Amino acid sequence: MGLGVRWTVHGDGRTPAPGAVVRPDERLSWPRTAGLGAQHVVAMFGASFVAPVLMGLDPNLAIMMSGVSTAIFLLATRGRVPSYLGCSLSFVGVAAVIRAQGGSSATVTGAVFVVGAALFLVGLAVRRFGARIIHAAMPPVVTGAVVMLIGFNLAPVTASTYWPQDQWVALLTMLFTGLAVVCLRGFWSRIAIFLGLVFGYGISWVLDLVFGKIHSANGAGQLTDHWRLDLSGVAKADWIGLPSFHAPSFQWSAVLVALPVVIALVAENAGHVKAVGEMTGDPLDDKLGTAISADGAGSMLSTALGGPPNTTYSENIGVMAATRVYSTAAYWAAAGFALLFGLCPKFGAVVAAIPGGVLGGITVILYGMIGLLGAQIWVHNKVDLRNPLNLVPVAAGVIIGIGGVSLKISENFELGGIALGTIVVLSGYHVLRALAPAHLKRQGPLLDEGTSAYDEDTAPGEPSAPKNPAKPGKSEPTG
Repeated sequence: MGLGVRWTVHGDGRTPAPGAVVRPDERLSWPRTAGLGAQHVVAMFGASFVAPVLMGLDPNLAIMMSGVSTAIFLLATRGRVPSYLGCSLSFVGVAAVIRAQGGSSATVTGAVFVVGAALFLVGLAVRRFGARIIHAAMPPVVTGAVVMLIGFNLAPVTASTYWPQDQWVALLTMLFTGLAVVCLRGFWSRIAIFLGLVFGYGISWVLDLVFGKIHSANGAGQLTDHWRLDLSGVAKADWIGLPSFHAPSFQWSAVLVALPVVIALVAENAGHVKAVGEMTGDPLDDKLGTAISADGAGSMLSTALGGPPNTTYSENIGVMAATRVYSTAAYWAAAGFALLFGLCPKFGAVVAAIPGGVLGGITVILYGMIGLLGAQIWVHNKVDLRNPLNLVPVAAGVIIGIGGVSLKISENFELGGIALGTIVVLSGYHVLRALAPAHLKRQGPLLDEGTSAYDEDTAPGEPSAPKNPAKPGKSEPTG
């Protein structure tokens, strides 16, 4: 079987005919393919360099490893699943929690390495047993709650760390980003977060010129007089060089905080694979497990070197929907560009100089959007929160996750926040379902939106899973 690295030229290699699409095993001319690859890089750029900055990791290494992970994914799926793997925003919350507990960058990458390994194993299980295991273990009521508490658990980070560094820049950046998300169309709407960062960068520079230094908390939380935008590191950085590498360090407390993200990543991957299959007209049932495992393998390699984990990006799926070009050759070009960016330390210094107030304005929207994706899973799958079987574990788990409730097990070990909230939702739902009276269980759990196309059999006495096709043109924050 081939590796999916051979393509036939579509038509004249210039423009697809009206109504035609460029399939994954086809390509346009190489200059046009390179241009499409650059477009994919721009589409993933906003979230892919915001995430490592928020996690305290090297953005150069993050961009470089996103290219490597994309290449691994394309080879593993034999070129049938055109997708880009960028830095996952789902891990921003757990990184903040681990650092708040005194963890280093090595502790963060060690914890998410274990998550990548768990995702790899889940993919192998899906390949062996089919997507029904996703349905059985993680129905929408559970996945929605976990995604919600992961996003909303980040609220204190914005409120106490980023926003106080410059409240007015944060407010202006928030307003501009909100307008960009709502008012822009097409490609520009998919990079609204990136545009918000550029706007905040520029506003900070202008305010420094007009008003001079600001007296506020810096990144360490100390009140000082400092420039909003400090570009001293950019001037010192080299144009060409390797990013900084470090080995992961493993601590059980950090691993337990990070493991719940596996649930979000499985649901995310399943939804993206389903969307790509519907756009290309190629049912990808047989590639779901492979795609999940490839994502896990890419994340393991990235975190082993000190980079962040990766996931498939809906921003790039939106680009495909807009251009009707699904060629994996364009993704290979994008991976190549990402590798080149990773070899430019000056680029990393520019990213590292993003003012804290700018991040405050961005994260107010971004973290909230991540959390509300959990509610979207409930809405899409018609989860009935009037049913106490759904309501009770979700209510308890979400409050624990958002409020940072902790459970002290021993002098040196405690569970709290995201980890404890996820355990309460997941175990609480299944335990209560086993003990609940029959009338509460009559409505079987509906399949997650991302897995509905992969479960063709319906258990006797249960309603058929609703057909809820993904909307490929709609952009959502990921990561």
